[in-house]
Amino acid sequence: MQLQTHTPSVATDLIPPPDPQENSLLPLTELDNEIDRLGAAVPCRTYDPEVFFAESPADVEYAKSLCRTCPVREACLAGAKDRREPWGVWGGELFVQGVVVARKRPRGRPRKNPVAA
Repeated sequence: MQLQTHTPSVATDLIPPPDPQENSLLPLTELDNEIDRLGAAVPCRTYDPEVFFAESPADVEYAKSLCRTCPVREACLAGAKDRREPWGVWGGELFVQGVVVARKRPRGRPRKNPVAA
């Protein structure tokens, strides 16, 4: 009796991601210098950094609301996209696995029926 073998549909020779280049940190350094130059209080330096990497959807929305008044919001968001930040709130947007998403989903299964407001 001979067994049939299965050929995997996904290649097993995974190509590792490219090494981060030295210039990928440059936008973050420039943003840091801009914050120092402005001398303005920015939320990510005055609030607990854990808020910007929170698990709770309510905490994530709070972090996004803090970014609304930040003077370097646009530069922060652009830098996060350039650096392909994997997660967290950057420039008022939530990154999950390197992609901007509108809202953080709570843990567990979604409801089958909508909640009456």
